[in-house]
Amino acid sequence: MKLRFSAQDEQFRAEVATWLEQNLGGEFEEIRGRGGPGDEHMLVEERKAWERKLHQGGWTCIGWPAEYGGRNATIEQQVIFNEEYARARGPGRMGHIGETLLGPTLIAFGSEGQKQRFLPPILRGEELWCQGYSEPSAGSDLANVKTRARFDEEAGRWLITGQKVWTSLAHESHYCFVIARVDPQSVGHRGLGFFLIAMNQPGVTVRPIEQLTGTCEFNEVFFDDAVCGPDDIVGAPGDGWKVAMGLLGFERGVSTLGQQMLFNNELDEIIRIARSNGAARDPVIRQRIADAHVGLRIMRFNSMRMLSGGTSDGSLQKEAMIYKLYWSTWHRNLGKLAMDVLGPESEILDSGPYGLSRMQSMYLFTRSDTIYGGTNQIQRNIIAERALGMPREPRG
Repeated sequence: MKLRFSAQDEQFRAEVATWLEQNLGGEFEEIRGRGGPGDEHMLVEERKAWERKLHQGGWTCIGWPAEYGGRNATIEQQVIFNEEYARARGPGRMGHIGETLLGPTLIAFGSEGQKQRFLPPILRGEELWCQGYSEPSAGSDLANVKTRARFDEEAGRWLITGQKVWTSLAHESHYCFVIARVDPQSVGHRGLGFFLIAMNQPGVTVRPIEQLTGTCEFNEVFFDDAVCGPDDIVGAPGDGWKVAMGLLGFERGVSTLGQQMLFNNELDEIIRIARSNGAARDPVIRQRIADAHVGLRIMRFNSMRMLSGGTSDGSLQKEAMIYKLYWSTWHRNLGKLAMDVLGPESEILDSGPYGLSRMQSMYLFTRSDTIYGGTNQIQRNIIAERALGMPREPRG
């Protein structure tokens, strides 16, 4: 595991920091620090413009191979970029699902035609993607998908029917990558396909899900014979689980570093508030702040360990399997710390519509961290069965 950076890496750091200082201002000043967890609904068009600005500077998809428009940046350079981006209070990325999840997945598993069609618009910040995994009966149990895909031989196309839920930013996305069952007789992870589906078509309906914060960045998505071209399945029919697991491996990869830097910014804000309102004089609060700092450093070092042994196909090392459980629990506790630093009055609001502060929104959002993306209970099963080799949980 590398914990130090070379002189060349530090030169790269200076390049990143200088560009951000020169460009993250003026028309983009208002989006600094915006668009993180619980704030993803804010300043959407301005953040889309920022994606295009990043591309103009050559700062989108820097970890992609140069042949697909990236910088072929090393892991160390990608770490540095995420650190400097967060330090400059760069806004939440509108294109992160395409850049950090779908892009690496297509590079690893996609056809050359798919790469040529879908990667350039992601690189340019022109096409946004959402993720069609979870369903009402297939959240943490991802293999239990009911959405079906059938191939229309006469028309020469796939038709997708089913429902996805908790689909982040589906209402802003141009495309969705979807796991669907290609073999109606199959069960579990067998018989699945991984599809690339255009959102702007009659067979796709997006309905917002209002959250505790009053915002609606999550959605239900309904597919009613939604059309998917014959070449818009990644891999062969039946390869969907392999591709989907590869994508989840990339999700536990470099994208985690940007998440951690956002966490660091939230912790810094909590410390600022604690100093300004006197909460920092409470020894218990001070200890909890120290514990949060230590936990964040552990999170970073584990990510560096994961990335130091990374693979090109997204397959997970055993160390990666603890990550979701660790960060979600840490972040949930950070939300509670934020409220305790703000004091009892932070829990009392006038009648709606409620005007929530950033810390209040963050607290409410963190209540979901240990549920979405695989509940803590499911994560513990994964660690026990896949990482430690313990017997599988009995099933009815």
